[in-house]
Amino acid sequence: MNILIGGAWPYANGSLHIGHIAALLPGDVLARYHRACGDQVCFVSGSDCHGTPVAIRAKKEGRTPQEISDYYHEEFVQCFRKLGFSYDCYTKTSDDRHKKFVREFHTRLYQSGLVYEKETPQAYCQTCQHFLADRFVTGICPRCGKTARGDQCDDCGTVLEPENLLHPVCAVCANPVTFKKSRHLYIAISRLENELRTLVDSAGTWRKNAVAFTHRYIDEGLRDRALTRDLEWGIGVPKKGYEGKTIYIWAENVLGYLSASKCVAQESGINFEELWGEHAKHYYVHGKDNIPFHTIILPALLIADTIGWHLPDQIVSSEYLTLEGRKISTSQNYAIWVKDIVDRYDADSLRYYFLANGPEKKDADFSWREYVNSHNGELLGAYGNFVNRSLSFIRKYWNGVVPNGREDVQIDAEIKALYQTIGALIEKGAFKDAVNGIFSFVRWANKYFDTRTPWLTRTQDEADCQNTLYQCVQIIANLAVLLKPFLPFSSEKLCRWLLLDDRWQPHKVPAGYVLPEIQILFERLDKQVVTQEVEKLKGQRPDDTV
Repeated sequence: MNILIGGAWPYANGSLHIGHIAALLPGDVLARYHRACGDQVCFVSGSDCHGTPVAIRAKKEGRTPQEISDYYHEEFVQCFRKLGFSYDCYTKTSDDRHKKFVREFHTRLYQSGLVYEKETPQAYCQTCQHFLADRFVTGICPRCGKTARGDQCDDCGTVLEPENLLHPVCAVCANPVTFKKSRHLYIAISRLENELRTLVDSAGTWRKNAVAFTHRYIDEGLRDRALTRDLEWGIGVPKKGYEGKTIYIWAENVLGYLSASKCVAQESGINFEELWGEHAKHYYVHGKDNIPFHTIILPALLIADTIGWHLPDQIVSSEYLTLEGRKISTSQNYAIWVKDIVDRYDADSLRYYFLANGPEKKDADFSWREYVNSHNGELLGAYGNFVNRSLSFIRKYWNGVVPNGREDVQIDAEIKALYQTIGALIEKGAFKDAVNGIFSFVRWANKYFDTRTPWLTRTQDEADCQNTLYQCVQIIANLAVLLKPFLPFSSEKLCRWLLLDDRWQPHKVPAGYVLPEIQILFERLDKQVVTQEVEKLKGQRPDDTV
């Protein structure tokens, strides 16, 4: 089967923080799993380089938007690489191939009958000397009276326009904004209500938050959205009379899934039409705040183009991740930056924590104490301990030769069932249940080793001891494969030691196989890490009251 997995495109105007990783990591699990199943996988994402956020950052630093976005793009690439993200293509919206694809798409889109021209007030900041994207205007929500952005009120959920806000100000400099009339192209999303409602009503595998949010957006009344903006940094509008304007980033960044997958298709021989055809399966992986872009905006663009693009099958949308009980704030520098931790902590350790304790169905909190306890207790104390005690015993007493053992029908059946159960959980986006299911088996394996007492049977009943160790090797082999989508680095070590491939099926290591020199999979974390990291957070927070 052709599988497309699209990970959300982070803004290239600042470093990644742990909330980004918690939201995006499920995409890599899906990609690795489907490849192991033999599917044709296209896992794509990239850096969102255009728009107001990048332009404002560039102006503050006296650099060009291209320089700013390229800098953070390269930082993102390195962070994702060190964390084991297996993208088939991680690109950027400033790439010429993306820009060419978007211009061609929009040229067709403007002929669809769903695009029209309208003069509209557009927020302008005299201080910053910039037209502002809707989300860069803040003010008071006219419905609930709480602080809101120009596109939506997070408190009451009302969809807004910047001119609807009371006392609108620039989100960057906090000075009042003015509104200037400007002519732009709009897409009539309001005319696609039936198609979008049908899509969400038939979405049996979307996350609950995606279904709820999308129903609310539709029920409150879909609004038409501007396709163009008076911004200098972006993709030029392919229409006469719109020189000097650019395509609004929301109308081009989501098209990156198409442009990036087309690049993969051209380079690897995948059939692009089949990848976007009716028999493919598409996953979109992102955070809660990106839900409408993937359940309303992207489908609206795909439907309006009339080519017959494949619509989203599964929305894997996480909830929010907090940090030590508080909201992550990039503006207040209250965050754990990915670039700062990828070289200090084991990549599999970070992946395990975000998958086993992440914001999958509800908001989750990252705690350094819980992270250290999770690493030492589960990865090291349960999984690493079982692997090390089993293989080291064989190295010590059997010269590293896997002993003879008879097949254990019950264990074989349990392993076979695990592949089916864990695979089904991954496919429906239940990553936390999948990880916990595998580690339940890890804990059972440790009890098995203990109850079989090979340290006693080695001298009292050698045949029984050999059988126990043989079974432990088979368990380890299959744990390596089952955990590879989640913990690729440690699994790759085990697969190399045991000469395993990563096909999603039960594996056997033959008796007589000679184990190589075994290394410890995970090092213990000193509990002082907790104090050090928490103090570091306090030190980087400029105002503890915010």
